[in-house]
Amino acid sequence: MSQAGVIDSLHFARAALEQRGVLGLEQLQRLAKMQCSTERLEYHLRGGRASNGKRCLRLSVRGSVQALCQRCLDPLPVPIAIDAELQLAENLREIAEADDEIDRVLASRRMDVAQLVEDEVILALPMVPRHEGCVHHRVT
Repeated sequence: MSQAGVIDSLHFARAALEQRGVLGLEQLQRLAKMQCSTERLEYHLRGGRASNGKRCLRLSVRGSVQALCQRCLDPLPVPIAIDAELQLAENLREIAEADDEIDRVLASRRMDVAQLVEDEVILALPMVPRHEGCVHHRVT
């Protein structure tokens, strides 16, 4: 699997840089702690400007995550198809005081790309994963 590395998010956006890669479970430790697994998640990160002129990161993630069904505890495949535009905020106050629907992340000179991808994947997972028509109920 490729290593995502660390970027200076403001420079990345200003220079309209791009990065592609593949992450495996070994780089996604929070997913592993949530008892999820994946063979690979492909990502594409692009820097640029949002329609409002602010610097942003555009992140696409594709793949599949195996979660545990909360009814039967059997594996549940969850397809991942994320296309997010993340506006770079100068400080946490800017994020907290925003009263719009724009997704924001804190700009950083040392932004961990794998962590950014993992954040978005965790947000995309169902809060309570379960099979659509789960007929297997475990009794404890």
